[in-house]
Amino acid sequence: MQHYLVVGLGNPGRDYEGTRHNIAWDCIENSIFSSKLNWKSKFKGEFSSLDIGGNKVTFLKPMTYMNLSGESVGACSKFFKIHVENIIVLHDEIDLDFGLLVFKDGGGLAGHNGLKSINQHLGTNKFKRLRIGVGKPKHGNVSSWVLSKFAGDDEIMLNDFYKLVSDALEEYVQGGFEKASRKFSRKRIN
Repeated sequence: MQHYLVVGLGNPGRDYEGTRHNIAWDCIENSIFSSKLNWKSKFKGEFSSLDIGGNKVTFLKPMTYMNLSGESVGACSKFFKIHVENIIVLHDEIDLDFGLLVFKDGGGLAGHNGLKSINQHLGTNKFKRLRIGVGKPKHGNVSSWVLSKFAGDDEIMLNDFYKLVSDALEEYVQGGFEKASRKFSRKRIN
């Protein structure tokens, strides 16, 4: 039996609800697991644990704001003694088109402040990631883009995107990182 930590990055508060920057939270809250999640406040965040396919999975939503996410991730992983190789962080990714998923094992942080904070608090970048494509703005700045809400076709396709991410997470927990990565990386919603 493995113990996994699934972290969804986002920002607390109404101003951030439904924004591209909070896509990871929205994916967890709209996953096939959501009805079984009983959120508790601890570790400067909200967490809930489930048994999925014989493995224990702790879901975590840091409430520290994106740039300080590592405070929550570090505290939770230390408390539950979860090995860094069993931590997967879901986050928005502007370098991927909306609807595209990519699993990543360690590596660069691509200027993402949430990932930088996690790296700092874990002391390593060897944690797994599920990069969730939100696309780039055609014009305007990136900050305004990621803090804006989904609209048009993107908004219509959100439920399909939530399902895709949910299926990818289930595969990761039950079949492992390599299998999930082969099956879901570069996969997009139709």
